Amino acid sequence: MAPQEQWTTIKVLAWTKDYLGTKGIENARLEAEWLLCAATGLDRVGLYLHFDKPLNDDELAAFRAMVARRARREPLQHILGTQEFCGLEFEVSPDVLIPRHDTETLVTEALARSPEARSVLDIGTGSGCIAVALAHSLPNAAVTAIDISPAALEMARRNAERNGATVEFLAGSLLEPVAGRSFDLIVSNPPYIPSTDIDRLEPEVRDFDPRGALDGGADGLDLYRILIPGAPAHLNPSGWLLVEVGIGQAPAVAELFKKTQEYDHPITACDPGGIERVVGAQRKDVS
Repeated sequence: MAPQEQWTTIKVLAWTKDYLGTKGIENARLEAEWLLCAATGLDRVGLYLHFDKPLNDDELAAFRAMVARRARREPLQHILGTQEFCGLEFEVSPDVLIPRHDTETLVTEALARSPEARSVLDIGTGSGCIAVALAHSLPNAAVTAIDISPAALEMARRNAERNGATVEFLAGSLLEPVAGRSFDLIVSNPPYIPSTDIDRLEPEVRDFDPRGALDGGADGLDLYRILIPGAPAHLNPSGWLLVEVGIGQAPAVAELFKKTQEYDHPITACDPGGIERVVGAQRKDVS
């Protein structure tokens, strides 16, 4: 971007679309719009209502800095500082996995399977998006969320406050912080990327998401092998355990539920792209 040129909104968008496209970024035009919204304080409609308005020096400097970050493949969400999830806005940073819209399938299934849940546990809460979304939709439920990362827990607390949700946050690994407690519903989006696959991920994920939130061990299933057998002791009778899984992992995770022999009514649910994304089952009612 030549510093002496007069850069109008429409000209900036056209240049940035082409530039980001050369950096391998999909949806470059849309991302350019979001970055320009952040630099100017306008919404997307406002951009086009003022398409011939030149950017002032401060706006142009801010926009250049953001475009440079995105060209280095820093995630758009980190640059903007937020991500939408289940209709709510969440603060994000490199301390947490960026909420994915695929994960909304886990929330949808949890609400469908356990609409009257009075106690909910989210394991590996990260940004808090799942716990906060469930607390928002289940106002009568006591929601607890666990994470091993102090930085993630601090962000999750801020996100709960930001969205007016009441959530109990606990530090620790998997089910350890809730010894002796049981829940109507347990959900988790654990790390599930096979270790050897991480270096082949998109730069936005590989270089900016916390590795601990990605690495699921040799085959991606390490945490499921602990969580699925361990959860029945923390589920109320007929309580549900629902987990997100990676592409192609649903059959293997479903088999872990089956081997545990403490679950009934297994389910698998697809995300909007048709990929099997959620696997779960209900604790056997032994009464």
